[in-house]
Amino acid sequence: MLKDRNNYINRDLSWLQFNARVLQEAEDTDVPLIERLRFLGIFSNNLDEFFKVRYATIKRIDDAGKTGRSELGGFAASELLEAITQIVIKQQSESLIILGKILGELCEENIFTITEDEIDQAHHSFIKNYFIQQVSPALVTIILNDQVELPTLKDSAAYLAVRMKLRNGKGQYALVEISKNMDRFVVLPKKDGKNYIIMLDDLLRYCLNDIFSIFEYESISAHMIKITRDAELDFDSDLSKSFIEKISDSVKHRQVSDPIRFVYDKTIDGETLNYFMTKMGIEHNDSVIPGGRYHNRRDYMDFPSLGRTDLLYEKISPLPVKGLGLEKSIFSTIAQKDYLVYTPYHTFSYIVKFLREAALDPQVRTIKITIYRLAQISHVASSLINAAKNGKKVTVSIELQARFDEQANIDYAEQMVADGINLLFGVRGLKVHGKMCIIEREEATGLVRYGFISTGNFNESTAKLYTDFTLFTADQRILKDINKVFSFFEANYKIFRYKHIITSPHYTKSRIFKLIDNEIDNVRQGKPAFIKIKLNSLSSYMMIDKLYEASRAGVKVQMIIRGICCLVPGIPGLSDNIEVISIIDKFLEHTRLLMFCNNDSPKVYISSADWMTRNIENRVEVTCPIYDEDIKQELMEVFDICWNDNVKARRLDKLQTNDYRRNDKPKIRSQFATYDYYLNKLKE
Repeated sequence: MLKDRNNYINRDLSWLQFNARVLQEAEDTDVPLIERLRFLGIFSNNLDEFFKVRYATIKRIDDAGKTGRSELGGFAASELLEAITQIVIKQQSESLIILGKILGELCEENIFTITEDEIDQAHHSFIKNYFIQQVSPALVTIILNDQVELPTLKDSAAYLAVRMKLRNGKGQYALVEISKNMDRFVVLPKKDGKNYIIMLDDLLRYCLNDIFSIFEYESISAHMIKITRDAELDFDSDLSKSFIEKISDSVKHRQVSDPIRFVYDKTIDGETLNYFMTKMGIEHNDSVIPGGRYHNRRDYMDFPSLGRTDLLYEKISPLPVKGLGLEKSIFSTIAQKDYLVYTPYHTFSYIVKFLREAALDPQVRTIKITIYRLAQISHVASSLINAAKNGKKVTVSIELQARFDEQANIDYAEQMVADGINLLFGVRGLKVHGKMCIIEREEATGLVRYGFISTGNFNESTAKLYTDFTLFTADQRILKDINKVFSFFEANYKIFRYKHIITSPHYTKSRIFKLIDNEIDNVRQGKPAFIKIKLNSLSSYMMIDKLYEASRAGVKVQMIIRGICCLVPGIPGLSDNIEVISIIDKFLEHTRLLMFCNNDSPKVYISSADWMTRNIENRVEVTCPIYDEDIKQELMEVFDICWNDNVKARRLDKLQTNDYRRNDKPKIRSQFATYDYYLNKLKE
């Protein structure tokens, strides 16, 4: 392992290159203009989460006086922290240039974002009234002095760092919090057919005198600052607390955890910057990043559309699945054959319909489901509660440690308990990341199982944006194995054996290795062999080494990896039979799909698991075989559509340049082509 650092790409540096691909979408002039702004917001939001989690983890290693080379792909923690900071400074600079270009192009569309210095008399009264009515009542302003300790600043909240030069010659500092509960973009009245938008930050700058009118000052300035805090959950050992209480307390602790990144407006004067850094306890080994005038650019994800649908992606209407009707019983339909739902191309309504039918059907006895991330208003949760109220035995394995969705899951968990649902909190030390549901129905032949297994969360909000497969099945072989997973949740001292599905943490490595070994044996015998993989992330060195072994043997490996890829393709004698692409486009590619040639009798799987150490060793994951020949063929065709993308596909290589994979063939934009593929299926 790690005999040669050059054979692997560090996972954190690879992730930064994934985020660079997101930034490419913001720069791409073929992307609708307001969507480009929103990609800029996604880039910023991704970066915030990266610092809260990965940068914080590396900093903990460094603070403990360890190098962390074995955990960090051969890098010392201090070396990696510096490399990350330098890359982020460069990317932030690029993002500011891109933002300036986008705002300039918006002007050409008669959409003007103005600063406090550009407000004219026509908007003056509107802004003053808006400030008095909407902003001032909710404003949090902190007056600072040497005697008063600075209150704890909220994680990822943006603040205006205010400096006043008083008439008595003294300086006075203050902080104004940019409220998360208010729209960041204030749409002003139209003038001469033109749209005007001012950011809340600049509206506050315009109204500084209203805020600080009690101070007699000669001059006043305001620059934005933001801190990001360590988001790792630390649990106390109080045995009197329930698991829900411990998670809830730990989530609250995030707001006071150690700062690990400080971003500031680079035009701020040195004296003011030093004052606030000292007050906040920002140290030199923290990531201190000069930025632009505005922070929390994740808010651009919610930039107002102003009715300009021509500057947005055209909305698609989710398609039905041929043969799987919403107007009749799903149970009776899937009793005949398996069906595949591929959101957002297909409607998420099938999942809700399945659960609602189970809730009402007098013959349904039990419902078991895993939940990782729920929508804020969840029809999935309400269907399960409805089922419990109808006397069904409902068991929900809910993952309270789903990153950044902990509080939402806690709220639903408490509601479910109150309504009589049997709640399971997974397995100690393991996150439950598998996505599955199984119901038992009393029929003439006895109890019959129906269910679905998915690559994504049962979340109607993200289902509009994330691509995910869900297999609806009444195959008793698969569902018997799925039922064993739920038995494992309740009796996790037992290790169950599964004949069909592949599960983490016990079997993923060995079973996947066996599938790869079969391809190696076949290619050596002159038989057809290939491996085709679609994942979000690939960072497990043992899985990478196994793919290198397959490549050396002559197995052709095609991989579509959206995010982290620590494997280096194209190394002579090691990985020259491996090709890797990444697709970033309108939807977030979230499907996990595995295909093995098996001497021209393909084995095809959908999975909840990426090939990261955590998914293989530290989570409960399910990889499900596809036995229906029609669905198997469908998935292979969908993979090929993605693989042939020559518009939004980027090559991943050692140089990490994110070059687009362009050629002279007819243009294939895989996400648009996939929708057309399913549209044509309805006509067959």
